[in-house]
Amino acid sequence: MRIWKQPVSIELLTAAHKDTAVERLGIEFLEVGDDFIRARVPVDTRTRQPYGLLHGGVSVVLAETLGSCGAAYASPEGHRTVGLDINANHLRGATQGWVTGITRAVHIGRSTHVWHIDMTNDAGELTCVSRITMAVLQPR
Repeated sequence: MRIWKQPVSIELLTAAHKDTAVERLGIEFLEVGDDFIRARVPVDTRTRQPYGLLHGGVSVVLAETLGSCGAAYASPEGHRTVGLDINANHLRGATQGWVTGITRAVHIGRSTHVWHIDMTNDAGELTCVSRITMAVLQPR
């Protein structure tokens, strides 16, 4: 079942993030399904920490980007969504290639959404899991 209440596409998501941290970190939107969004981030000089691993904060940026986009496009026109809480469990380091995240809704309510994000490396191994709670704000 399609959950989106507003038009959403890779092109719209990419355009919405022009000149933002998402663009500067090289995050790419890959796919929009009926109930998920998929994006990836490169593991390179922009995104590594001093030990050569993908910075944990970058994983959280990817997770928050995906969950926020999911909530925004699954909310009615005119509503705004803002993050209330995010957590992340870092399970495996990534030193090269790409880390790909996929988000799916756990709960879509009138005033809050909860989204789960799984992130994997190029070998398909889970690198990080995250959950974000979003507030849905009524139009003013």
